[in-house]
Amino acid sequence: MSLAEAESEIVLSDGSRARSGARITRQLRRVPLPALVAVGLFIVIGVVGPWLAPHDPNQVDLASVRQSFSGEHWLGTDALGRDELSRLLTAARTSLVAIALVLGLSILIGAVVGVVAGVTGGIVDEVLMRLTDVGLSVPSLVMALAVLGARGPGYYNMILALTLCWWPAYARLTRVAVVSLRQQPHIEATRLIGVPPLTVLVRHLLPPAVAPTLVFASGDAGFVALAVATFSFLGLGLQPPGAEWGQMLVDGLLTLERYPMLVVLPGLALTLTIVGLNLLGEALALDSLPRNISRRTLRRRIAKLPPLGVGRRVDRVDELTDAYFGRTR
Repeated sequence: MSLAEAESEIVLSDGSRARSGARITRQLRRVPLPALVAVGLFIVIGVVGPWLAPHDPNQVDLASVRQSFSGEHWLGTDALGRDELSRLLTAARTSLVAIALVLGLSILIGAVVGVVAGVTGGIVDEVLMRLTDVGLSVPSLVMALAVLGARGPGYYNMILALTLCWWPAYARLTRVAVVSLRQQPHIEATRLIGVPPLTVLVRHLLPPAVAPTLVFASGDAGFVALAVATFSFLGLGLQPPGAEWGQMLVDGLLTLERYPMLVVLPGLALTLTIVGLNLLGEALALDSLPRNISRRTLRRRIAKLPPLGVGRRVDRVDELTDAYFGRTR
């Protein structure tokens, strides 16, 4: 490969990354509107919810126990007189921070392990991947319970336990992407023109290798939210008097028959969040898969091809392939 060809490969690669923003916008347009609304509300409320809370979510008022909807308490109060709306808003922040920390740490650890394994290869690759296989082979619930049993219940111990459960999948995914990308022409081109190895890794290898993990993380967000609520429900996550949807479900179970709204409200918030996150992750994952096109679309693309000339049999096949996949030369 000549120097000019190598430089053209790098230009094409950088151009494809420049179009990533438009591709993300196109993917978001294909997400169901209810899912976008649910996820958007969850993120907005999680960020600004504590400032919107009309009362202190942990303030006990025994004179206002289990009040119904009123002007002072829009969604009523719980068994200790705490404002239900304030606790719901604060619980959204608790879940949002937990999801961000678990997925962020998992992607970070997985990316480091996957890149090191994919770039170095050899015995380092074997050792790291065997450790990853051990992490994948142990059931997540068993590992999380073991960590919480050793360190004790708590919010950050729960985040540590969930991170140890989630990072192996991201390490495996990143390693597969790195091994595949190392054989691509534009990566070889950067080496031929003398680009430093660290620059190749940071600018040309790491971003496309980590991109699939972000799509994978969008599908995992709903499961992490459910895991956070589950551990809080079991008393292993956020401890009282902290506001968390799973903890609020436990508090309302004792008076479920007389005051069902104490369970319905946090359960509804948790359900809408999980369904919205799962629909968002599913839409982003399905968008990355190739789609079949109709015969009508194929005929329309073929009609746009230039006429077949003498000695252009091979070019015609290439153009037909490009037309089928919607590419342009």
